Amino acid sequence: MSRMTSEEAVRLIKEADLKEIGKMATARKKELHPKGLTTFVVDRNINYTNVCWVDCKFCAFYRHVKEGDAYVLTYEEIDKKIDELIEIGGTQILFQGGVHPKLKIEFYEELVGHIHTKYPTITIHAFSAIELDYIAKISKISIIEVLTRLKAQGLSSIPGAGAEILSDRVRDIIAPKKHDSYVWIDVHRQAHKLGIKSTATMMFGTVETDEEIVEHWNLVRKLQDETGGFRAFIMWSFQSDNTELGQEFPNIDKPSSNRYLRLLAVARLFLDNVPNIQSSWVTQGPYIGQMALKFGANDLGSTMMEENVVKSAGAGYRMAKEEMVHLIQDIGETAGIRNTAYETLEIF
Repeated sequence: MSRMTSEEAVRLIKEADLKEIGKMATARKKELHPKGLTTFVVDRNINYTNVCWVDCKFCAFYRHVKEGDAYVLTYEEIDKKIDELIEIGGTQILFQGGVHPKLKIEFYEELVGHIHTKYPTITIHAFSAIELDYIAKISKISIIEVLTRLKAQGLSSIPGAGAEILSDRVRDIIAPKKHDSYVWIDVHRQAHKLGIKSTATMMFGTVETDEEIVEHWNLVRKLQDETGGFRAFIMWSFQSDNTELGQEFPNIDKPSSNRYLRLLAVARLFLDNVPNIQSSWVTQGPYIGQMALKFGANDLGSTMMEENVVKSAGAGYRMAKEEMVHLIQDIGETAGIRNTAYETLEIF
């Protein structure tokens, strides 16, 4: 089967019948996952700080150092959150924060080491590319050294956060202080070379074009060809409430469910070397999250015991393990709990 070109992907986004590309994506999903198993992970998002100097216009979560509600969590507060996660059978923490202007590599080494030593069964899936890049800059060391030192303390994998759209034209509008696309790609490249797997993400629905969306996918696909280090692709829509970008561009329409499912299906077809596609029920809601399983997604992501970033921008969906299992079984698929490495831990 010939590989989908960028031009073909753009044409499908613009012209294809939604039901038809859903069928195509489902067929591709079945080729990759013939057992009909749809998975999710029981985890918790822990935002260790909300302090950030990058001031992304699409973010409602960040605070500056001197704002009254700025924080850096204590070890005791972090431990309490992990204890609560373990009580419900959780296996992973998605651990990230703002880009704090003063925290250097030693802070992160001690923090990761503390968590890994006290909770050896918990996988630390942590730190976006921009966090890692800034840690290197403020600590005056290389990205490789940052990743090597954190891996030695217990860092297992890194999330794809901070990708937004991998187009510098778009990034200059929505997050002008954030690093360029090539830096995001290079941080993940260096992580993969050290054996640190990661995920790739995309936030759509701001000022990007269809062509820029496909170029984003193309950059991910090229790096995956090179390293094989991406475990999954996750895509979600911009949430405009309480954001500077929503005020600056009040005519930006919230992406429709049709748009989300269309992009998801084409992503499944285009990203032929990325094994897993997550459904973004956190921004789309449980019903469209379930529908996504008919448009190429094979994973419902996380139970999201705690989520603060998109909640700050107006998306407040929550889902328990039992509801996830029901949504999966309701469409005739087998539900399974997985770990960070997409190894199945329990089947329902």
